[in-house]
Amino acid sequence: MKFETLMLQSLFAACLLICLLTLGAMLTSQITVPSVVVSHAPVAAIESLLS
Repeated sequence: MKFETLMLQSLFAACLLICLLTLGAMLTSQITVPSVVVSHAPVAAIESLLS
């Protein structure tokens, strides 16, 4: 029982750490909204050609 509890707590800690690191990276990124729109513009152009 103690082994399973330790494994579950370790898994929870690892998942929480990954989530916090991902959230922190998203919140502190220096990417602006216009640069994101420009990077997705070719995809939007292809989609408009296909429909």
